[in-house]
Amino acid sequence: MAKYLVETFGCQMNQHDSERMAGLLEQAGYDRTDDDRDADVIVINTCSVRERAEEKLYTRLGEIRLMGDETGSRPVVAVAGCVAQQEGEKLLGKTNGHVIDVLIGTQSLKRLPMLVEEARTTTAPRALHIAPRASHLADRASQIAPRIDLNPYDDVSFPLGIARREEPHKAYVTIIEGCNEFCAFCVVPYTRGKERMRLARDIVAEVRQAADTGAREVQLLGQIVNHYQAPDDPSCDFAELLARVNDVAGIERIRFASPHPRHVTPRMMEAMRDLPKVCRHLHLPVQSGSTRVLQAMRRRHTREEYLELLARLRETMPDIALSTDMIVGFPGESAADFDDTLSLTRSARYHSMYSFKYSPRPNTLALKRMPDDVGEDEKTRRIMALQALQKSIQGELFEASIGRVEPVLIDATSRRRDWELSGRTSGNTVVNLPGDPSWVGRTVAVRITGANPNSLRGEAVEPRPAGTHV
Repeated sequence: MAKYLVETFGCQMNQHDSERMAGLLEQAGYDRTDDDRDADVIVINTCSVRERAEEKLYTRLGEIRLMGDETGSRPVVAVAGCVAQQEGEKLLGKTNGHVIDVLIGTQSLKRLPMLVEEARTTTAPRALHIAPRASHLADRASQIAPRIDLNPYDDVSFPLGIARREEPHKAYVTIIEGCNEFCAFCVVPYTRGKERMRLARDIVAEVRQAADTGAREVQLLGQIVNHYQAPDDPSCDFAELLARVNDVAGIERIRFASPHPRHVTPRMMEAMRDLPKVCRHLHLPVQSGSTRVLQAMRRRHTREEYLELLARLRETMPDIALSTDMIVGFPGESAADFDDTLSLTRSARYHSMYSFKYSPRPNTLALKRMPDDVGEDEKTRRIMALQALQKSIQGELFEASIGRVEPVLIDATSRRRDWELSGRTSGNTVVNLPGDPSWVGRTVAVRITGANPNSLRGEAVEPRPAGTHV
């Protein structure tokens, strides 16, 4: 039987797309393998948000080409995701067209088995099947390939139960596709299209199906997840959707990513406070601590508004853990602007942070209108200073948690020792502890006994303490 391998670069949305593609291939009769030399089909699901993720694609394609040269044969190679959507047929020029058999964009995943089968059964030269970026390419279809696959951006449905979840006790559920924000640095609106909401009844049905098949944690996904408004029910905003998911039997924890600060409403904060299954963690990207830079980024909030929002969140939920994204070296960022980023970080006291050096992304407003005028050495200096500050804050917060008892959803065993387990608190902090592998998928009360730079240590406590937020 033919075998497939899906490799994923990028965010949770990409991870979930990979789960969907794996499920589609298995439904079409393929078996999974983790060995690329044993695979008849390799799907590379790409990310274009960061430059390095895009470079990984070209490196991986080169490795597959060399593998084919060594063995005399190679698998069918499908490139999917944001780079495929962004570059389209231009991608072939960057790779000399020697390795890619199928290009399929973010909105055409359901066609993957058909396109792969066509590529496998077509005699030489291998057929190239492109799922173009949007219907505006229709007039060019005959120029690109005889079997062109056009797929407009409006269909966000997906067959229920198809996704092959990587972790049986955790489920990703997409609630929004696309984005309307057009932040100056961000490529997402150009790779995933305009914002489209899934039907509330379909979302809840998928959560129920996940719970029925063993999932205990669900993560709701969307580029601006908290902008959700159900197209089939005017009364169902994001807060109401959280309440409906909270009512699904079997689900113990609800997470979501990623919200936008300007769509955090009082109703959303109250839902997070009052719904027992919603985790006490909020990833709230700020991107910069300078109002001037935020305006250039088109973030539509100021430094002061963001800090006021954090104060309201902590007043509503004193135990909330906050994380963020931060970019250094954005075009025009001065030393004073960067000092504002450091001072905001000191005030915010994040439990964790994803920080990046600015790199121009294709099609974005920053690329078109703003010179990349902060030198690479200065970007490096700034990100090292920011990361050192965050490491210090994170260490203080972790040390302060020693002695607390936290509910931890156990999600893995150690690669080094079977008796060592790993899980996450409600605040999304990793905790390592001794225990039985049968605990994976269970929520266990854990006393925190120590702190590492990026995780905590603990020991199981029974019974689980009453009244603890999951």
